[in-house]
Amino acid sequence: MITSILKNTLYASVLFFLAVVPSFGQDNSVSPDSANIWDFGGTGTINFSQVSLSNWAAGGQSSVSVLGIANVHANYAQGHHTWDNALDITYGTLKLENQRLRKSDDKLELNTKYGHRASEDWFYSAQVNLKTQLTSTYTASRDTILSDFLAPAFVLASLGMDYKPNDKLSVFISPVTGKFTFVRLQTLADRGAFGVEPAERNAAGEIIPGTGERLRKEFGGYVNVRYREEILKNVIFQSKLDLFSNYLQNPENIDVNWENLINFKVNKLISASLFVHMIYDDDINIIIPASEAGASAKKGPRLQVKETLGIGISYSFQ
Repeated sequence: MITSILKNTLYASVLFFLAVVPSFGQDNSVSPDSANIWDFGGTGTINFSQVSLSNWAAGGQSSVSVLGIANVHANYAQGHHTWDNALDITYGTLKLENQRLRKSDDKLELNTKYGHRASEDWFYSAQVNLKTQLTSTYTASRDTILSDFLAPAFVLASLGMDYKPNDKLSVFISPVTGKFTFVRLQTLADRGAFGVEPAERNAAGEIIPGTGERLRKEFGGYVNVRYREEILKNVIFQSKLDLFSNYLQNPENIDVNWENLINFKVNKLISASLFVHMIYDDDINIIIPASEAGASAKKGPRLQVKETLGIGISYSFQ
């Protein structure tokens, strides 16, 4: 079964390159010395939300929340060569009345991609992507850790072709991709968190500490689509879709990571944003409530959805 999948994948990859590569050699539109550009830029946003209640008959809780978003890029182009680098950081906190400060959002993503121009719209490309978080996350009672810096860390290393017909759209297709899931904390690894192999158990069914695997390796195909456009005046829509299929285990179960951002620019400093993030990973088990699972709660893969809406101060530099 595995051999058949690998053969079919290899044949498909070869046919793809044979179909598109012959046309690449015909392109002479860009001379090696026609461009020598470093493009630096970024955006920083701080969103605020506040609710204050006093003698409010309908009930509720006073709250204050702050969400910070930073996006920085450094892109290089010289002749046939491009090198794109992007760093995205999101961190948010929430304070409810009479409760301790909580973390509401936490994301760190680093992406670097090298491309060599093959034709006007196509590039031979190599890409490395890292996703993790900055600080620890606990349960509401703070007696159990759920995640931490590099626990997990998701790394994708890919070789393929990048289709960039304009500045708005990029479609990266990689038939050769390694996906690595790293869990730095042994306690989480022993639990089998984020798809790694859980720890062994003794005769009494108790976890044997230190026997859980901290690294999960996968090999498969990967597609990354990025789109950015000003759909209305001062309204910018950005979308990023990641699709990954593991050739060696359940290739029909595709991991999906889809991020959508609509940014409304009020003036040079004030902006509003709507962010929707959806994840589906067959290897990550989510606790299913008893009301949905039947007689008792259990775990299984589920669609993960996160939505944030905020208004605040935004600053862009170029």
